[in-house]
Amino acid sequence: MADGLDFESVVARFYEPLYQFAFSLTHTEADACDLTQQTFYVWATKGHQLRDAAKVKTWLFTTLHRQFLESRRRLTRFPHHDLEAMDYELPVITPRLANQLDSAQVLQALARVDEVYQAPVALFYLEDCSYKDIAEILDVPMGTVKSRISRGIGQLQMLLTDDTSPAGRNAKRKT
Repeated sequence: MADGLDFESVVARFYEPLYQFAFSLTHTEADACDLTQQTFYVWATKGHQLRDAAKVKTWLFTTLHRQFLESRRRLTRFPHHDLEAMDYELPVITPRLANQLDSAQVLQALARVDEVYQAPVALFYLEDCSYKDIAEILDVPMGTVKSRISRGIGQLQMLLTDDTSPAGRNAKRKT
């Protein structure tokens, strides 16, 4: 590292101010410790790239702030919920019901999914194609592929849930 900035000296000099900054952002000791540790991990792996030793402090604080923002984005995208508190949102599929589902039912349900979603879902799950490959095959942007797969799976789940519920089976028998 530049100008005698060995890892131990950087940690000794900047741990406390970084921790205080992290604590001001997170408001919890554990999260502040994790954030500070992650910052020093990034320093250990990428700090050698810093050319100007006078910018170490700025680099560390910027890295910590970016790590904080990334963790908040992740928490927003993937919130943590206790299973007991969210059980009303889970589909009502018992283990017995899950065992009754078979590939023929899934393929029949896939055939009833909107046509625009069928190909991306089939290519991804049945043919093991990557998003990039699917985008090239269908000549659409990769974001469109991801969106269509997500929506197609949503429709597929609704169709499978409807087919396997007692009301869905009774409706099929009447037709």
